[in-house]
Amino acid sequence: MVILKKINVLKNNYDFDRIIKNNKPFVYKHFLIYKESSEGLYHFGISVSKHITNAVGRNKIKRQIRDIIDDYNFNSNFNCIIIVRKSIMNSNYQEIKKQLDFCFSKLNIIKEK
Repeated sequence: MVILKKINVLKNNYDFDRIIKNNKPFVYKHFLIYKESSEGLYHFGISVSKHITNAVGRNKIKRQIRDIIDDYNFNSNFNCIIIVRKSIMNSNYQEIKKQLDFCFSKLNIIKEK
């Protein structure tokens, strides 16, 4: 298991804006996922709106998504922004994991076993 390190995290606002502006989202149930090609390592950014829940709930959702991301071996050379929708509040961890698994396989970012 590889832990999502700081080097693999997108935090800068201009990175989020650039990726969202220049790419179309993959939309699936609880997520909008923007993916772009890049040089080097893979990077993830996670966004949970204040309209979804309070700070404790947002951090819980982000921790769960980071934990799910840590379970995979990813290809290199992409940036990915995961935007969470409000409907996620009705889901448990297993449902979120199943949906992200489907999204990652559709986006072809998981290394073959």
